[in-house]
Amino acid sequence: MSGRFEGRSALVTGGGRGIGAATAMRFAAEGATVVISDLDVEPAEAVAAGIRSAGGTALAVACDVTERLGVEALVNRAVKEYGGLDILVTCAGILRDNLIHKMTDSDWDLVIDTHLKGTFLCAQAAQRVMVPARRGKMVFLSSNSALGNRGQANYSAAKAGIQGIARTLAIELGPFNINVNAVAPGFIETRMTQAVAERTGIDYADLKKAAAERTPLRRIGRPEDIAGVISFLCSDDASFVTGQTIYATGGP
Repeated sequence: MSGRFEGRSALVTGGGRGIGAATAMRFAAEGATVVISDLDVEPAEAVAAGIRSAGGTALAVACDVTERLGVEALVNRAVKEYGGLDILVTCAGILRDNLIHKMTDSDWDLVIDTHLKGTFLCAQAAQRVMVPARRGKMVFLSSNSALGNRGQANYSAAKAGIQGIARTLAIELGPFNINVNAVAPGFIETRMTQAVAERTGIDYADLKKAAAERTPLRRIGRPEDIAGVISFLCSDDASFVTGQTIYATGGP
């Protein structure tokens, strides 16, 4: 791959698995130095070690994105290690699906705090670095579920809210040459979608087959598919794209 991110540093939250891990590896393959954050450091370190073994530069840091002090320390660490912060991608997320009459306060709070508050805290900390530098790229992970999905009132609300944050920050930060966008994936083969199958008692192979049959491209997505979209949005090719939500769902 080209080195279009040579000399740039990227921070990926939720980078230990799935879309976050694929995104971190994509950035590293294109020349970026990468800070990989996850709630548990072990999966983040496994991704970082893979990047380093391939000749890249990566650092793993444990962080709970719902905690302000932890997020600020994470961004400060990235700046200290690599001299700045050019790219922020927020992939940290959890599921606590339930129908509305069964959803608990904990189900709601955990999902909203991780996705929505976590995105806010990360963006707020990152802009303190990017605004003085007068450059930066932010990409927030939304979801096709932002349009509504049974049993996901909490997740749908959070993912829709993320699109609102992206549009608002594009307006606020645009004068400082900072692009802010969101990506809304459809069905992607990750540990999260496997957990959905386990929780609902559906065979995962059957769930994937059904999802592929509903998709015009007749396949489900891979984490690498979404990493490619994120990579584009963080590249100079997307310098005039901001405030957008890209639905990467294998169909319209």
